[in-house]
Amino acid sequence: MEAVLSASGYKTKTIDLISNKPSILRTLKKLNPEIIGFSVIFEENLERFRDLVSFLRKGGINCHFTAGGHYASLRHEKLFEFIPQLDSIVRFEGEYTMLELVNHIYQGSDWRKTDGISYRETDQIKTNKLRPFEEDLDKLPFPVRTSFREYAFNKKFTTLIAGRGCIHNCSFCNSRKFYSKKSGSIKRIRKPEMVVEEMFTLFKKNNCRIFLFQDDDFPVKTRNGSDWIIRFCKELNNKDLSDEILWKISCRTDEIEEAAFTMMKNNGLFMVFIGIEEGTDDGLKMMNKGVTVTQNFNGINILKKLGIGFDFGFMIFHPSTTHRSFIENLSFLKEICGDGYSPINVDKMIPSYETRVEKELIKEGRLKVKGYISDYDFLDDSMNKLYEYLSECFTEWQKYPYGVVNLAQWARNYYMVFLRLSGTNPDVIILYRKFKTIIAAANLFFLDSAKELSYYFESGKHLTDDNDFLEKYRKKIDRKHELFRRKIQDNLDMLMVYGYVYQSS
Repeated sequence: MEAVLSASGYKTKTIDLISNKPSILRTLKKLNPEIIGFSVIFEENLERFRDLVSFLRKGGINCHFTAGGHYASLRHEKLFEFIPQLDSIVRFEGEYTMLELVNHIYQGSDWRKTDGISYRETDQIKTNKLRPFEEDLDKLPFPVRTSFREYAFNKKFTTLIAGRGCIHNCSFCNSRKFYSKKSGSIKRIRKPEMVVEEMFTLFKKNNCRIFLFQDDDFPVKTRNGSDWIIRFCKELNNKDLSDEILWKISCRTDEIEEAAFTMMKNNGLFMVFIGIEEGTDDGLKMMNKGVTVTQNFNGINILKKLGIGFDFGFMIFHPSTTHRSFIENLSFLKEICGDGYSPINVDKMIPSYETRVEKELIKEGRLKVKGYISDYDFLDDSMNKLYEYLSECFTEWQKYPYGVVNLAQWARNYYMVFLRLSGTNPDVIILYRKFKTIIAAANLFFLDSAKELSYYFESGKHLTDDNDFLEKYRKKIDRKHELFRRKIQDNLDMLMVYGYVYQSS
């Protein structure tokens, strides 16, 4: 978006939503903008956007307010209802729509004629015809990047995409819905040579060495088989980037093949995010994942064999969760994470807007909406109690910046970067093995605790006990969390010493 506007001669500035409201107001008063756009993707940020918009209007910012993003596109009428101070909403991919809107506002012409927007007119919401998708993503200029942050050992990183859209249709995801609303291909992929050219430019001009792809499903496999990724890796080699950079992707386990991923690792792949989500075939079928437990095991084992790191999504709690399926999922997680190769991070499925899960919960009368946040109860109340207790006890462990999971992921990332860029160091290899032993112990403690607590709540003991058992268990989890957190931090501190020596050499 910014790049298209900049290429047309407009000055732009990105402001992070997490900045405090008075600071944002001061910045905007200095800039005196013609238009402000709000990126509304997830419903959980709606109240924050509403409060910010109201604060800015009361603070004297009277320019055109527009919004875009997934939620804004799929629920534009509800967004106008929730944030009535908005003048317009840019629906779906907005580069050219935003440019036309800005042109109208700058020229003083009727912006309401812009294709691809919705707007309020008196007490009605008007929706203009949608603009078709841009089929050739390489026509768009490279994104504007004003700064680069450190990833590990002073190595700069940035995000980028190789394509847009997803051909899959998981029950909990609205990505397919977003890309099905307009004419054009559901999935479009850039030329691999152009993606490498963008990486090469960032490497040469900004010394950026770590690239995190944001594609829902990186084009490891396309209609032409492995042709795209072969060309991509070949071009990295042609540009002499293969030994200089690292990159991370998201993909499916049924796309992971040893030959292709060996080639990818040789050209810089160091990390993969895989949306596993479930550890049973029944659960995977319910989610419409289109993969099996066996395929998940096979993909993970290939990554481990090749020494490629992985993170994963796993929704151990979902509308159909029972104590039996919960225990089965714990067994699956033990198989893939009992060795400490990756820290365990689990979630509850969110019934996102415009998904099959949301529609099913509405049909069953189980969808609970508070404000604009949707939730549900489990079919067994003892499962509700288990979820509440585990959330209370393990939120810091799983979600906090200095909790076990986040700290372990960052330490693992540092190891992956060090071993990729500095070669094999015997002392660091030993240290890395100790690190995995710590993570294995932490993972097993989490799994064993979750299993024991599942049996406890399923038995109904929580209804008759005086909660002394649960209070003692909570304290044990707190002690273990601090123990594992400290061990991970100590191990990472030792790695940083080797990293300092490496950077100085």
